[in-house]
Amino acid sequence: MATKSTILDVFEKNQYDLATASKKSRSWFEQEVSKLTRQSITPQKVLRGAPDDLVNKIRPGFLYMYGYDPKTKADLPYYDRFPLVFPFRATADGFYGLNMHYLPYHFRIQLLDRLMTFASNKRMDETTRLKYSWATIDGVSKFAAVKPCVKQYLYGHVKTQFRQIDADNWATAMLLPVERFVGATKPEVWSESTRIMRK
Repeated sequence: MATKSTILDVFEKNQYDLATASKKSRSWFEQEVSKLTRQSITPQKVLRGAPDDLVNKIRPGFLYMYGYDPKTKADLPYYDRFPLVFPFRATADGFYGLNMHYLPYHFRIQLLDRLMTFASNKRMDETTRLKYSWATIDGVSKFAAVKPCVKQYLYGHVKTQFRQIDADNWATAMLLPVERFVGATKPEVWSESTRIMRK
């Protein structure tokens, strides 16, 4: 009987080097995402795997995926039920972070490439994190893509454990088709995000 693949298998099979990916065309991203879609990547699959990667609290600068149900969802035009977030500031009851799902795939990679300016080291492993403050990137033109990504999250509305993704898999995680928008389609969300970026 065939065993079910986990997100760890997916990362092993699809290793996207950030330096190479950032130079690729939009059509390349579309092809790679289509390949990942055929592998039936789902939030449930992402949350399976090594228990050591599942944590109950976040640390700023690392990358996480998790289930979320917003407190103010009735007032939101749309939201993501399965965020992909780099937290950058803790609050008393949650955190602020960049949800990369609000960008089309090629913009995610471009933004990640620019954010690597703030990497704590060049090892690209479980010790690597992004060390920046909002003041560092707010209003800086080369980080314009962060504008639609900034979101606040409350621990009381997180519905799963957090899956921490190590830096060697950040580029791959950007291409996983697991965003789950409610209230709008992916093309609609991404069109609005692109408009916000260009303001």
